[in-house]
Amino acid sequence: MAVEEEGLRVFQSVKIKIGEAKNLPPYPGPNKMRDCYCTVNLDQEEVFRTKIIEKSLCPFYGEDFYCEIPRSFRHLSFYIFDRDVFRRDSIIGKVAVKKEDLQKYHGRDTWFQFQHVDADSEVQGKVHLELRLSEVITDSGVVCHKLAARVLECQDLPIVNGQCDPYATVTLFGPSRSEAKKTKVKRKTNNPQFDEVFYFEVTRPLSYTRRSHFDVEEEDVDKMAVRIDLWNASNLKFGDEFLGEIIIPLKVLRQSSVHEAWYFLQPRDNGSKSIKPDDLGSLRLNIVYTEDHVFPAEYYRPLRDLLLKSADVEPVSASAAHVLGEVCREKQEAAIPLVRLFLHYGKIVPFLSAIANAEVNRTLDPNTIFRGNSLTSKCIDETMKLAGMHYLQVTLKPIIDEICGDHKPCEIDPVKLKDAENLDNNRENLRHYVDRIFTVITNSGVSCPTVMCDIFFSLRESAAKRFQADQDVRYTAVSSFIFLRFFAPAILSPNLFHLRPHHPDPQTSRTLTLISKTIQTLGSLAKSKSASFKESYMASFYDFFNEHKYADAVKNFLDLISSSGRRDHKRIETPIMLKEGFMIKRAQGRKRFGRKNFKKRWFCLTNHEFMYHKNKVDHPLCNIPIENILAVEKLEEESFKMKNMFQVIQPERALYIQANNCVEAKDWIDILTKVSQCNKKRLSMYHPSAYLNGHWLCCKASSDCAAGCSPCTGGLPANIQLDVDGDRETERIYSLFSTYMSKLDKMQEACGSKSVYDGPEQEEYSGFVIDDPQETYKTLKLLAATIHTLEQEHAQYKKDKFMKTKYGSQEHPIGDKSFQCYIRQQSESSSYSI
Repeated sequence: MAVEEEGLRVFQSVKIKIGEAKNLPPYPGPNKMRDCYCTVNLDQEEVFRTKIIEKSLCPFYGEDFYCEIPRSFRHLSFYIFDRDVFRRDSIIGKVAVKKEDLQKYHGRDTWFQFQHVDADSEVQGKVHLELRLSEVITDSGVVCHKLAARVLECQDLPIVNGQCDPYATVTLFGPSRSEAKKTKVKRKTNNPQFDEVFYFEVTRPLSYTRRSHFDVEEEDVDKMAVRIDLWNASNLKFGDEFLGEIIIPLKVLRQSSVHEAWYFLQPRDNGSKSIKPDDLGSLRLNIVYTEDHVFPAEYYRPLRDLLLKSADVEPVSASAAHVLGEVCREKQEAAIPLVRLFLHYGKIVPFLSAIANAEVNRTLDPNTIFRGNSLTSKCIDETMKLAGMHYLQVTLKPIIDEICGDHKPCEIDPVKLKDAENLDNNRENLRHYVDRIFTVITNSGVSCPTVMCDIFFSLRESAAKRFQADQDVRYTAVSSFIFLRFFAPAILSPNLFHLRPHHPDPQTSRTLTLISKTIQTLGSLAKSKSASFKESYMASFYDFFNEHKYADAVKNFLDLISSSGRRDHKRIETPIMLKEGFMIKRAQGRKRFGRKNFKKRWFCLTNHEFMYHKNKVDHPLCNIPIENILAVEKLEEESFKMKNMFQVIQPERALYIQANNCVEAKDWIDILTKVSQCNKKRLSMYHPSAYLNGHWLCCKASSDCAAGCSPCTGGLPANIQLDVDGDRETERIYSLFSTYMSKLDKMQEACGSKSVYDGPEQEEYSGFVIDDPQETYKTLKLLAATIHTLEQEHAQYKKDKFMKTKYGSQEHPIGDKSFQCYIRQQSESSSYSI
């Protein structure tokens, strides 16, 4: 979800590796151990939760989390909880990283100390305030000065225990006085509209004079301030919860008698005794936060055209896409945006064919074909992840779920065997699982996505032409990807391929490791398979599979998925589970006199239907065929005073649903929109609010059948796997070229060196693949020009934004440290001339 800024879209995303926690404080009891889990929060809104690690003070999680961030935030926070079966889980501590500090830790493992958590330190949201100092003449002819404090509204207050009923207190205080007043309580909203004014007498009455403006005694103003405290009105006996405060010295009114601004709420300093961070332990995290500022499409046309014609450049090593792979520090950096861009424009197969063919021609030994971490291998890996995700779901998910649910012992290393386990039984369990997985894989050829089959056909042809004497190379060229880099990693780490929500427990993880090793070897068609295992117990286990039928099944499978002209003519009839989870839904009003209340339900989405159940194992209470979904849109919060709501619009009614957090709401809206995108009767207009009390809240139309009043959000590609924003990917590629501009310059030098001397490549340039110096030089010159133009556009945008932005506005409230940082940077570079 992008934030629009005057023709420019801003995307935020975060990728997090939650490693391990260390030295958590022991439980105050005889056991000492804790059952802990970790959550990821945008400010105080939980968006992800790890599995529970039991009986440990140094729990290892090893979990990855990625999300597009759909809203503004101030902190990325991580809480460690101790599970309590009988009471509410208790918070041990938290790590809060300010948004402006995320780049400090970008892409590297960092240990963070846990900090103490209390109500006074937990704040989010902002408040809009106006202060006005006015001169009042009393009946006796003397002058006093009164302060009018107007609390207009608040935004993004936290939800506390499932509700938010906020009110504000306004206090004028100084060295010898404190006077407080209170607003009304606003029920069931975290964006309250107060618009209440409170009056305070500020200075001692002075003798009236006819001066053009009043005179406020400086000593009084310097010592007085206004404090706004936000509270959540609680029905519990523990009292109201503190939500945050702001303190404004009255000296802000020296220059002008009116001060109006937005403020970020701040924590309260209550003078409590600080706790040593070491007392609470630490957490290892790897955080990659990206923020893309994407211009309209025409800005990127020169760079995009240069990239998309890469497959036609001779040689391909002189193309813009190949150059990106040469200058990036890691090939993966280049592969991700390149693959997404080429997929979006339908040019991935010719591009991958061109770079794969060039790599094959540089390979001397058929046994090492596609074994390195080249641009080709990284791009094909990324393509398989994008295009093959649902292929994995339908092929592997059922058996992976079974393995994770059964917990059958499969350890075959005699050294690691537990006392109660039998080696022969374990071998049989493992053999059964390997057989099952091998069979579902080799029988799945007809389900393999077309784009993958076309790539495999190209790999097979290139390899067979280059190594004509090796009859097996046409198989190994394909198996090195489909088995080694697709199925085996998905079996090993199903959570990374969305086959499981969390990393498996240690025993199941070991089982999956053994299965993955065996499947990888079965698919490799190695000449001496037992010898390929370092461990003797694996070599002896593999004897179970040393039969021709396994090799034949692999070859038949590889032949099918790499056949020329193969197309997906047969629709997969088996429903593919796309997403599932608990959400809250409002009764749809199908019963004439039924109560329209809210209930928690288990929702499932397949490629055939959207349904909900009372519980996960129950029969569905409602099935909505995909073809009946006319639109999926956000629902305005004012409809039910509930956050993170969306609507699934059907021909007769809309189903109103509340997701658990903003990230989950976005995920559901996106995937429901994608699967229903091609429905013939999709709406172009919808109602952003609900139909309540005989009318639509948005347009006040009285008929429940009235046509929508707002245009539906922009269309998305029908292909679920390839939902790509081409301009965003081009912006990412521009950023990479900009980052590695010094390497581009060095590559130009290398082209000149090779052209002039035409001799052995100089050692300092040996890191680059340059087959044709003249063609490569031409590409580099064009790239430098397009990158320079885009750099100018970005610099001009930043300069314009700096000139227009007001500190204290709704977009940049006072207390926004990331904006203060930005102001400082722009001030330092204000002499820069574009």
